[in-house]
Amino acid sequence: MASGVRLVVLGKQGAGKGTQCVRLSHHYAVPHVSTGDMLRAEAKSRTPFGLRARAVMDRGELISDDLVMELVATRLNEEDTKGRGFVLDGCPRTTAQAEALEELLLPDRLDMVIDLEVPTHQVLRRLASRRVCVDCGANYSTSTPPLVNWTCDVCGGEVIQRVDDTEEAIKRRLDLYERQTAPLIDWYKSRDLLRVINGTGSADIVTRRTIRAIELERTRRGAGALDDQ
Repeated sequence: MASGVRLVVLGKQGAGKGTQCVRLSHHYAVPHVSTGDMLRAEAKSRTPFGLRARAVMDRGELISDDLVMELVATRLNEEDTKGRGFVLDGCPRTTAQAEALEELLLPDRLDMVIDLEVPTHQVLRRLASRRVCVDCGANYSTSTPPLVNWTCDVCGGEVIQRVDDTEEAIKRRLDLYERQTAPLIDWYKSRDLLRVINGTGSADIVTRRTIRAIELERTRRGAGALDDQ
């Protein structure tokens, strides 16, 4: 079994980021830490944090950097992530979050930041066919539906098309992602942590590309260097 790593995975909506995060977490036997999943769980459980986050989302506003990092810090301070590592999905999205994450991990650091690159026209096609479970957020598509009558294979929830998965709404989200992420990409490039991965092709092909890049980085830094940080 491959040994653990500390990874961040970036990618625009529809790039297959969630799928690759799950596969990498299994390959390296580390937790998949998804801020989206955590926010949904907190809101559904009506925890104090969840109520605060839900109030922000209900106003149509973005979750603040402070709230996001409060959630991430709590999760990354648990024994499994501290001991084995993690695949972080959905954070950071701004340089302020990246700086907070860097400080949170001290004296350790990230092993790599992966940017899944997929052309916009392909992303638009993927998102237009996307269907999502209203309860757990599991993703499906018109070409790969749930096994039974648009009922989630994972939790049994209803699988629907999101109301904001129109082409116009998707383009707005992609434009916002590009504006927010460009400075973040440069920030990680300056620290020699960013590796761009071609996200086109089957999920298996993209996974092999990504693991190969991670293992090449292990070799570049020296055998075992990533594990000893």
